[in-house]
Amino acid sequence: MVARSAVQVETRPEPALRPYVTSYVGFELRGFPPGIHLGTPGRSLTVVVSLSEPLDVVAQDGAMPRSGRFGALAGGLTSRSVAIRHDGNQHGIRLSLTPLGARAIFGMPSAALAHDLVDLDDVLGRPGAELVDRMRSAATWPERFGTLDAVLTRVVARQPSTGTRTGGTGQPIRPEVEEAWRRLVAHRGRVRIGSLAADLGWSRRHLGDNFRTEIGLSPKEVARILTFEHAHELATATNPRSWTAVSAAAGYADQAHLVRTWREFTGRAPTTWRRGEVLPA
Repeated sequence: MVARSAVQVETRPEPALRPYVTSYVGFELRGFPPGIHLGTPGRSLTVVVSLSEPLDVVAQDGAMPRSGRFGALAGGLTSRSVAIRHDGNQHGIRLSLTPLGARAIFGMPSAALAHDLVDLDDVLGRPGAELVDRMRSAATWPERFGTLDAVLTRVVARQPSTGTRTGGTGQPIRPEVEEAWRRLVAHRGRVRIGSLAADLGWSRRHLGDNFRTEIGLSPKEVARILTFEHAHELATATNPRSWTAVSAAAGYADQAHLVRTWREFTGRAPTTWRRGEVLPA
């Protein structure tokens, strides 16, 4: 029987990449019971590179209706969890990208990947294959993180001279959309969308249309995801609070509101989710 162990190493990319990639997380989990791990919604587009067996994504109630095996994947913003079947062992690296990073690294707006998962090669091409090969050949986490810095810096530098805010699309991100995203994230979704639109000098509808075109979700959807993300962080802390305390701290009207949202985003009630999630968060 394999002894249970969990290693997680987190670092930030080099400063020039930080507007596009907020973190690298290396993980190696061994000896846990087999099950289904739910990658829950949050503020980041996600890249995951497996350093062992391919990721086995499955479709189930409450999760993204997508299935397949991925050696390396890219996922967009979504209000549904990603269900990954595992045998109790996982080894890989996860990157968290900003919407601006979708343009800088993939050459497309975040909206192009909303509610979807794709092979990393489909959006990164040859540099994606190089990235995966070099990380699997590396022997240490610092070496893998250094590879990420080197390859992604090169990818960003190859974007058109008009800059990463166009990401090869020819249309720059509207500064109002960038500011709306910044405020939503800064306040963990606890923002009145009508007031936000008025502050930007736009109607609520105009903000919604432009925001959705770039991000792939409406401002209200992103606000709900950010509030859920905050609740999830509180629920997975080393000393997690009660569900009543989590709901209050995250800004839900009451615990019933939290339960409804949790079911919507994961397909499970909070207590059922906590019992079924055997891997560390």
